Amino acid sequence: MGTPVAIEAPLGLPPVPIPPDNPPTGDSVALGRKLFYDVRLSGDDTVSCATCHNPQLSFTDGLAGSKGIGKKIGRRNAPTIFNAAYYSTLFWDGRAASLEQQAGAPIANPDEMGQSHELSIKKFEKIPEYRKEFELVFGPGRITIDKIEKAIASFERTVLSGDSPFDRYMYGGDRTAMSDSAIRGLAIFTDKHRCNCVTCHTLDEKYALFTDGKFHNLGAGIGKNGELTDLGRFEQTKVEADKGAFRTPSLRNVAKTAPYMHDGSLKTLKDVVDFYEGGGSSNLQLDKEIKELKLSAQDKADLVAFLESLTGKPKT
Repeated sequence: MGTPVAIEAPLGLPPVPIPPDNPPTGDSVALGRKLFYDVRLSGDDTVSCATCHNPQLSFTDGLAGSKGIGKKIGRRNAPTIFNAAYYSTLFWDGRAASLEQQAGAPIANPDEMGQSHELSIKKFEKIPEYRKEFELVFGPGRITIDKIEKAIASFERTVLSGDSPFDRYMYGGDRTAMSDSAIRGLAIFTDKHRCNCVTCHTLDEKYALFTDGKFHNLGAGIGKNGELTDLGRFEQTKVEADKGAFRTPSLRNVAKTAPYMHDGSLKTLKDVVDFYEGGGSSNLQLDKEIKELKLSAQDKADLVAFLESLTGKPKT
């Protein structure tokens, strides 16, 4: 079964939360990493978890909508899995409450990996190497979807990114780590009267996850006739106020994870800053925190410089 291993968080991140029923071991992380890159988890053996979460693209795919089996295009942008270990809800609409739940969902989704859990189990049961590795991690017994999910989640908990120029400046005491422009951008970012970014993209004196973990309607993805093209969190809760609301993404490595928003509709960080400056897009459920901003060209350039300073050192 193996001895649990500690996952060391880099500068700027809090201790990694570990579920009591799935403590990572060296073998479980190795098995999860192997599964993460295995296209045999998909119905046509062409798509792996890494297809949409490519480490060369900061664990995203660089597409507005992710590409699944049969060249199907999903309706939402693939978020990075960097630091997903800290989230209490996953997916843009929060439909998974743990990394384990998240890991199994794309496998069975017909627009993503398109393979039933039952077929996945049968395929991997036929591979002696995998049977041996699952037994090493979980003990004797059949391969199950629960074991597949736990292994992938154990690997994903090690996919961390911190120790960015911002972290070295804010938490490491290195006052030269950020440019003057980025320092000015940080001041704007944290000023609740000028910009209010920090209300949703949170940080504190010790750590910065840059997300409140909540769901907000920004007006992104409004159609030509002013209608919401994606109901977001409402699809899970059926609460009227949740229409068009999506989980706040972390801003860590944001300079490396374009395009932006749940639908990938904004191509650059400048586009994102401009979108917020305009107060988002008006609709009945627009979050009360979204307001027009009065920013100069220099202010906007400084905000972008700050966001670029959040590019950390990957720890996988």
